[in-house]
Amino acid sequence: QVQLVESGGGLVQAGDSLRLSCAASGRTFNGYYRGWFRQAPGKEREFVAAITWSGSSTYYADSVKGRFTISRDNAENTVYLQMNSLIPEDTAVYYCAARRSSRYADRSNEYDYWGQGTQVTVSS
Repeated sequence: QVQLVESGGGLVQAGDSLRLSCAASGRTFNGYYRGWFRQAPGKEREFVAAITWSGSSTYYADSVKGRFTISRDNAENTVYLQMNSLIPEDTAVYYCAARRSSRYADRSNEYDYWGQGTQVTVSS
């Protein structure tokens, strides 16, 4: 059974940092594209960041560019999202995802596996 499990969320103040982790089990994700999405109350799930299998290319939503960094450790089958300079607008449930392809994708329906989500709340 394939599982993606996020961790690292929490309640922080504006300007603080958090590091989210997404550990995969049940299979390896060799060659898979990995991504992070988020969903705020009353809003649609939106793309946050993605990374290629090799880690050589990363992609970010404009709203997080320069503040968030995605990385991966393929030996540990884990993807990370380092979030700095958090603002209240970053408050959401954050989901990690995996895509059975090495090609870029920023739409949620293009990803094949999902975690259960971790809550990030940023107070002003």
